[in-house]
Amino acid sequence: MPGFLVHVSATVLCAHAGQATPAVPNPRVTVSGQPTVLLTSPWMIAGCVLPPPTAGNGPCVTAQVLSGSTRVLSNGSPLVVTSSQAVCAPTGTPLMVVATQTRATAV
Repeated sequence: MPGFLVHVSATVLCAHAGQATPAVPNPRVTVSGQPTVLLTSPWMIAGCVLPPPTAGNGPCVTAQVLSGSTRVLSNGSPLVVTSSQAVCAPTGTPLMVVATQTRATAV
């Protein structure tokens, strides 16, 4: 599905308001002066408020994006777009792109 390209400074949150940050930026393609993110990059999550086991199954610690651009590649890998699907570990909840640049799109 098409969407705006996600860059390293985009606001990406887990379902419990934890801030997600890509572990490996892609400096080969930039948007708004920021490196983009490849589908293969893991995401680190800080500030998730889901309680640990016994009270919940959290907090979210990492995430992996499962789908990305299909026609636009960088270094042979798809890029993360706003319509990408991602799952957090160990909770299994999604990541949400809240804010990113709105000039460059990819399919």
